[in-house]
Amino acid sequence: MKFTIRFAEKRDVSAILGLIKMLAVYEKEPDAVIVTEADLLEYGFGKQPLFTCFVAEKEGEIVAIALIYLRFSTWKGQTVHLEDLIVKDEYRGEGLGTLLLDEVIKYGYSLGVKRICWEVLDWNEPAIKFYQSKGATLLKDWFLVQMDEKSIKNYIENI
Repeated sequence: MKFTIRFAEKRDVSAILGLIKMLAVYEKEPDAVIVTEADLLEYGFGKQPLFTCFVAEKEGEIVAIALIYLRFSTWKGQTVHLEDLIVKDEYRGEGLGTLLLDEVIKYGYSLGVKRICWEVLDWNEPAIKFYQSKGATLLKDWFLVQMDEKSIKNYIENI
């Protein structure tokens, strides 16, 4: 099966958002996605893009994405963060995850980054096995820490 991997373009935002929503359903949070096509256009393709996205196409249909952005590590320097690697269910097991991860790693290498990082849910065994098979290390002694919009507002109100 022939796939084409390329950088996402403005015309791809609808398909990208569709895959993001598909992932939310898979991760048991179907109503959690609030990002819009307009957000993706502005933050991915506007004056100061905040992310880069690779898409995988088959016969003109976008069937997978890898969305990344640059971060800075106080210990390592410039870092690539892989926010999501999403493959449509019917195309899993055909090597698309590897093709996209290859592009992310090559992109990070071309930038000279010192680290590429991402998160994976502890119950997502297929993804965990996939990443470990690629030589990634799972840092089991770290917790992911977040503040949602409500927590941010509460924090500000109590400063």
